[in-house]
Amino acid sequence: MSNPCSSVVPPDTPLEVLADVLKKAEALITGNDEVKILLKKAIQIASGLDEYLEKTTTQPSPALQELWTRTRSERWHENYEKGITLFDLPVTCITGHVEGQVLRFFARMAKAQRVLEIGMFTGYGALSLAEGLPLDGTVVACEIEPYLEKFARLSFDKSPHGKKIKVEVGGAQETINQLANERQQYDLIFIDADKTGYLEYYKTIIDRKLLAPGGTLVVDNVLFKGQVYGSEEDMNENGKALKEFNQFVASDPRTEQVLLPVRDGMLLIQHADSAEEVEKVETKDDVYSGLNGKSVMQRLRLDGKTALVTGAGQGIGRAFAHALGEAGAQVAVVDIDTLRADRVRRELISKGIKAISIQADITNKEDVDRMVDQVISEWGALHIACNNAGVNLNSASKDTTLEEWDRTMNVNLRGVFLCCQAEGRAMMKQGYGKIINTASMSSLIVPHPQKQLSYNTSKAGVVKLTQTLGTEWIDRGVRVNAISPGIVDTPLIHNEALKPLSELWLKDIPAGRFAEVTDLQGAIVFLASEASDYMTGHNLAIEGGQSLW
Repeated sequence: MSNPCSSVVPPDTPLEVLADVLKKAEALITGNDEVKILLKKAIQIASGLDEYLEKTTTQPSPALQELWTRTRSERWHENYEKGITLFDLPVTCITGHVEGQVLRFFARMAKAQRVLEIGMFTGYGALSLAEGLPLDGTVVACEIEPYLEKFARLSFDKSPHGKKIKVEVGGAQETINQLANERQQYDLIFIDADKTGYLEYYKTIIDRKLLAPGGTLVVDNVLFKGQVYGSEEDMNENGKALKEFNQFVASDPRTEQVLLPVRDGMLLIQHADSAEEVEKVETKDDVYSGLNGKSVMQRLRLDGKTALVTGAGQGIGRAFAHALGEAGAQVAVVDIDTLRADRVRRELISKGIKAISIQADITNKEDVDRMVDQVISEWGALHIACNNAGVNLNSASKDTTLEEWDRTMNVNLRGVFLCCQAEGRAMMKQGYGKIINTASMSSLIVPHPQKQLSYNTSKAGVVKLTQTLGTEWIDRGVRVNAISPGIVDTPLIHNEALKPLSELWLKDIPAGRFAEVTDLQGAIVFLASEASDYMTGHNLAIEGGQSLW
């Protein structure tokens, strides 16, 4: 048995097969210079396209390049003979550079969140798909060979996108049946597995609704070296299976399809629009079509938006910065502590989010004006501002010093006012903006048994400030809202000295636990997005029900 990793790789795509045939014909021609010239030109065209595609397509990421190199150098035939792998895997099974970039583009263009891959091999396709997904996207990859999960994971772990990939080891048909039983649906499904199984995979996907409405099914290798449209005598078992598959899909009224001659052929399949059903729809308004043609989920996206978050160097502000970035915004991380701000900036950049860090004291008007000017200078606009920086100094009312009162009011109220004023001026010039101020559950109730007069009063002031600006500026396109978190779980709460207080606080929370900073992220994205355009002056409490008792 030949070694599939030998330096001589057999022709794989239709053009490679054609070029190979032409070269053999050229070798047989003698004495006819004109025919030789024509053959040479035909060989040049047939053999040059695949190579040209490789050169002109965006080069793969370092993680994909490393995976490609490992796959090409792995001794697959020896692994099979030693019993390390279950099958004698040909290296040509790897999804190539061009196909990988096509898959990445498909995932991005479809704005896919959930992807199913049937047939993973060494994971090149899975990682390419993952690179095209948002940070919270998921790729479920089906692979029958246990060794390949370990092989691929080594490269997945070197990529920031690898954590999006979950490998299901086992027979592909059994896996997709189980996924269908769980009523799972996928925005994008990619099939690149055993060719004789394609038809059953397709039937399961369509019959059992694994492909989400509006989703795309991508099937690789459907031209199979040109066999599917060649002569019957040239077809092997795989060629016959793929010809039958292509014919079945073409005649299925439930789907629409287009076949792209990318390398060895990619078939794109979607659910067919039923003209008869569309005609039955009487009302095609914004609810049906989506406001401005956007679905609700699209309206929650922040792509192309610029945001700033004060107090973003830690805690709630850091969580806000990550949430806005994950939703598509570019984020200015603002904090009085330069090192903290820069650390969060680096975190965002490591996730593919555009970010800058700005040092600013929000109690200082010059700093606040500079902060807003810097964001606009860097990115041309300011669409979203989260005024989150604050302090909490506790003391009994009779013991509250003027210094404590002034310090709390300066940061929590004066600072928010200065930020809102500078941000609002910039946003009114552009006719649109979202300002979200961090208030507190203390604006709604008097938390106990701790005593915090200045803090409670400052946060109540933030809410009234928010309500006033929210009504005053809405006709200028600027919405101003507030978020009032409950008690957030931080290391401070677990301090032994605070344990008696923590136990009392928990008794006052119907949810039975403290808030996590991640509990606040969905709210900040909603208030920052166009999905909340009709909201202004609202104080959104996220406190596990504590303000109700």
